[in-house]
Amino acid sequence: MTTRNCKVLVIGAGPGGYVAAIRAGQLGLDTIIVEGDRAGGTCLIRGCIPSKALIHAATVFDDLSKHSSKTGHMGISIKSKPKLDMPDLISWKDTIVGKLNKGVEHLLKKAGVDLVKGWASFKDAKTCTVTTSKGDLEIIAEHVILANGSESIELPFMPYDKNVISSTGALDLDKLPKQLAIIGGGYIGLELGIAFSKMGTEVTVIEALDRILPLFDKELVRPVSLWLKRHKINVHLSSKAEGVERKGRKSVVTFSDSKGKKHKLSTDKVLVTVGRRPRTNGWGLENMGVDMDGNFIKVDNRCQTTMRNVWAIGDIVGEPMLAHKASAQGEMVAELIAGEKRSFDPVAIPSVCFTEPEIVSVGLSPNEAEEEGIETVVGKFPFAASGRALAMDAGSDGGFVRITARKDNHLVLGIQAVGAHVSELSGEFISSMEMGAVLEDISGTIHVHPTLTEAFHEAALASLGHAIHI
Repeated sequence: MTTRNCKVLVIGAGPGGYVAAIRAGQLGLDTIIVEGDRAGGTCLIRGCIPSKALIHAATVFDDLSKHSSKTGHMGISIKSKPKLDMPDLISWKDTIVGKLNKGVEHLLKKAGVDLVKGWASFKDAKTCTVTTSKGDLEIIAEHVILANGSESIELPFMPYDKNVISSTGALDLDKLPKQLAIIGGGYIGLELGIAFSKMGTEVTVIEALDRILPLFDKELVRPVSLWLKRHKINVHLSSKAEGVERKGRKSVVTFSDSKGKKHKLSTDKVLVTVGRRPRTNGWGLENMGVDMDGNFIKVDNRCQTTMRNVWAIGDIVGEPMLAHKASAQGEMVAELIAGEKRSFDPVAIPSVCFTEPEIVSVGLSPNEAEEEGIETVVGKFPFAASGRALAMDAGSDGGFVRITARKDNHLVLGIQAVGAHVSELSGEFISSMEMGAVLEDISGTIHVHPTLTEAFHEAALASLGHAIHI
């Protein structure tokens, strides 16, 4: 067995791992990165990117369907209804994924990082054996960065098969299901459920809690709930899935409601989206001598584990399990290894839900600020009063921008928005908070007309009591 030594060994080439490896390479550190699948990780290969491609295609199809109605839409009509070719859609999605995968490999090579394709197993904290197509390779490293990511949670009473699928399976369907039952009303389930509904699938959501999207406050979720209702997506709240049985080509899901009454639902596919868990089994973590924090690896504010020179980043260290958090941690750890002084102390980490309409949240909501005993002022501006939103046929979905700030000094504590394309506003939101903006900073900044960002400006004005356009 061949043995190699390196300064930095990164396990997992997802958005945390490959960023860490690239930055380490840029800093002149001898770096090896090991990936068992394709470079890019869950986000690029099986999650964020392919799901957004599917969501975009579904929206285009839905828009074309509106134009093909008897009256058309926006003065535009199409004589025949659009047709959806699912294999072609999946092929187009795969082309995007393939292009980005090659891009990540090129960036690693450009930074002088050696990409090893195989599965790593650790026998101690700094030594692992990688099983590759060319045989086993032993790697001994001075520093190890664990970026193993996470995986979908499989329900023991609803194991995956041809009809019961995870989000990964939903992104590779070669045929559009006529009916789709979704177990779990979180962001993954609703993002995909709305996309399939737009393509013509009859969608039913079964959620154990008494509300959908529990990570976002009710005011933000209300426009999404209204969209689901208008588009006849059945949502069963306070309902627990109990099992599934195969009947011919169909699957029958059994679930009980809040009163204990049992229901049966016949469907073509069952999509299980009840959350994700850190990938901590099957690669020798138990041999590395690191402490755990529940199901996650315990780290400090530098992503250092309890074992010297072993670092961990991304989903494997806890919530929020978001790609951009992992990337930020990966860049930081590489710089720490190179001798720079860094710590992971963001003011906030933005989260986005790509539903219909989209939701973005940064920092504290008004209720969260109140729970912390902070006296606040809150300003809100509806997209129904935005010229740009209306001109994009996007102002009637109940969307808005909301700012929460301290009452005493007007420091911005949180910014949330719901509406079409609001994910693109998240950069301005988090930049304002990270730079310690007060309401007067935002209200005094000239925003381009006509753009959606004007709603952010107007929300700041509303917080100060003198909004112009409402």
